[in-house]
Amino acid sequence: MRFQRLRRAFLAATCLSSLLLAACGGGESVVSKFQPTRVVAFGDAFSDVGQRGAEYTVNDATAINWTQALAARYGIGITPSASGGSSYAIGSARVTAKPDAAGDASTPSITDQVSTFLGSGAPNANDIVVVSGGTSDILAEVAAFRAGTQDAATTTAHVAQAGRELGAQVRRLVAAGATHILVAGAYNMGRSPWGISTGQPAFIESLTGSFNNALLISIVDFGSTTLYVDVALFYNLVTANPTLYSLSDVSNAICTSVDPGPGIGIGAGQVNSALCNGSTLQALSPSTTLFADPVYFTPIGNALFGNYAADRLRARF
Repeated sequence: MRFQRLRRAFLAATCLSSLLLAACGGGESVVSKFQPTRVVAFGDAFSDVGQRGAEYTVNDATAINWTQALAARYGIGITPSASGGSSYAIGSARVTAKPDAAGDASTPSITDQVSTFLGSGAPNANDIVVVSGGTSDILAEVAAFRAGTQDAATTTAHVAQAGRELGAQVRRLVAAGATHILVAGAYNMGRSPWGISTGQPAFIESLTGSFNNALLISIVDFGSTTLYVDVALFYNLVTANPTLYSLSDVSNAICTSVDPGPGIGIGAGQVNSALCNGSTLQALSPSTTLFADPVYFTPIGNALFGNYAADRLRARF
């Protein structure tokens, strides 16, 4: 079964995420009292488990998204809502704004995703609800900045507003009865191959901070139901100390699957990992390379964060 292959694909990452937990002040063996029966997820390509038929990673037998890695730690699966599952995340979705990062106005925003879910029922006590976002908003706002249609201050203000809007979705879910929410904002995209290629990685890093800080401020009073997992800190540590995580390349994208269209929102004719499989790879090892395309992660990159998030969740609930 694919679920079994997914579990095998990230088991080796479990001990590495434990090392990271120790580095962040944790590391004790924790047996969670909370045993969920479902993971419900909202977000963009970072959390997309195949809404359009492919994930934003290397789509071979090892393909895994971090939310799948998280769910598998509890012995459950997660599939896209398009197939009747509970993951509403979809590539290029912005928090509220439209069109999406790739210019498609039909893509459901994260706000739309939450509305669809709440329209079909309410969260239950055995749900883990995952809310993530920010990647697509940063891509879209940087594109506008680089095109000269807005200045740096306006770009920063728009990104911070998107962070507040993601916090508002968390508040909606709490009001609807969600009691175990995991929130992940944006990773430090200034360290991505895309961010480095812009020549403005420091500015993009500041945008990540603006998004995440605005998000945190907007949910600061929800500590009893909500766990913020610092995805920016996680990948900062991974890119700063790759050998600690058995990685050898944290700067280059392994996929060669060029998309002639807008792809992942970084321009036409760029690599899009949703088109990537085992036959469209550079001469790098997928098991030791962090990035699949200039923005999104390989299976091992996803598995590492999924295990880390699961460790934090188990320690919290």
